[in-house]
Amino acid sequence: MADFDSLRKTIASLTEGESDAVALMATVVGELHHADDRFDWTGFYRVTEPDLLKIGPYQGGHGCLLIPFDKGVCGAAARTGEVQIVANVDTFPGHIACSSSTRSEIVLPVRNRNGQVVAVLDIDSDQPDAFDREDADGLARILADVFETRELT
Repeated sequence: MADFDSLRKTIASLTEGESDAVALMATVVGELHHADDRFDWTGFYRVTEPDLLKIGPYQGGHGCLLIPFDKGVCGAAARTGEVQIVANVDTFPGHIACSSSTRSEIVLPVRNRNGQVVAVLDIDSDQPDAFDREDADGLARILADVFETRELT
């Protein structure tokens, strides 16, 4: 299980003074992906045009290049602005299988300082029912610290 308090401090130190959104995403992914054995694929999908996500920095196997807001777990998080915790991806209507090893998933909206969703953080696990509210809360605190507190470029 990830130590979100420790990760939060480390990521804050590594990202201090940085405003470039892609650099911030790459740093967050690098720290998160290796912090927990449940994290099989960790990455961002960026809002690049209305109702469309495009792959951003990630670690793990290949990811989907484009995800419309009306498709999959990432699209649901971007469209609703709400955290999506999926215990079994096979039961999620419209799930997009970017990797056949994914069994469960957590996706969090990423907001800028104006409250707009600018990306989603997607973490896939090859374990069923890998994520819970505690994970969502810990990850949300990290995302708020990094993306909601500064003017992104």
